Amino acid sequence: MNTHSNVLPQPTVESGGGEAMPTPNSVSPRTNNVPDVSPPSIGSSAMLSELSISQWTARKKDRKASKDVTDSNNAESGVANVNKKLLGNCAELDRVHKMTGMIRNAHYAMTMPWSDTGLRLLPTVQYFKYHKAMTDLENEWRALVATFLSSYQWEISKAQAKLGDLFDVDEYPTTDALTGRFAFNLNYIPLPDAGDFRIDVGKDAVDEVKTSYDNYYARQLENAMNDVWTRLHTALSKMSERLDYHDDSNKKVFRDSLVDNVVGMTGLLDICNVTGDSHMTALKNKLEDTMYGISADVLRESTDTRVETKRVVDQIISELPSIEI
Repeated sequence: MNTHSNVLPQPTVESGGGEAMPTPNSVSPRTNNVPDVSPPSIGSSAMLSELSISQWTARKKDRKASKDVTDSNNAESGVANVNKKLLGNCAELDRVHKMTGMIRNAHYAMTMPWSDTGLRLLPTVQYFKYHKAMTDLENEWRALVATFLSSYQWEISKAQAKLGDLFDVDEYPTTDALTGRFAFNLNYIPLPDAGDFRIDVGKDAVDEVKTSYDNYYARQLENAMNDVWTRLHTALSKMSERLDYHDDSNKKVFRDSLVDNVVGMTGLLDICNVTGDSHMTALKNKLEDTMYGISADVLRESTDTRVETKRVVDQIISELPSIEI
């Protein structure tokens, strides 16, 4: 199953031989990163998504082995710990862990940050694509968990030989108990507009609470939009750096994904512009016009196209909001 087709374009860092990304230029004709409204009402254009995945790590600290290590090296107690992999290298469990990472990456790529509690902002127009992608990934994750659980007892028997004297049968939960260690929960939460605080604390106190909420709302929305600007800056900066050559004597190598990431950003800007930011729309249109008909091969073969594309890309970068990246 190709789940990546359901994921918003997430710029990948093409190392090109290990070079670090260029330091972003902090330039902007604007002072605010979100429209000057107080605060914008986006309850119909976005919602909150909360993803929670738990799993068994199969790792445990061995206190006796840790003490043996420190004692045998004349070290102070507590300076070294021995953490056991209870199943050694278990391919079935590793697949579960890998899939968990893929799901979280897809979740982050298709949403924007909202709060430190794990809530993410999901544009309404992205809901069906996001929901299908997450449902497909969840089904695959649950199938991998079931495969692991079916082989669990056999993995314990193999672990005894792998761990030797470090093996302790009491450290292994029963299959039933272990099943409860794996959980997948995805919740959708309506995004409230300005606070509707119907509390009996007096008008002044209610106004103060509403002001506090409005400020919080505006900050979270600004953080979400800054995330979009940051993704765009990363993709454009990488393209600018890779296109910065004029002949074969200083030719730079780049993959097709360099162009794919930038082209994909136009879709990201469309979907994630939940505030209706006219500046974002204008830059999206400019980027679309610039990349129309452009491929990685064209950029490799045509010096004129490469130079002109870099010129416009650098111009767009200079028009991005000034944010810390």
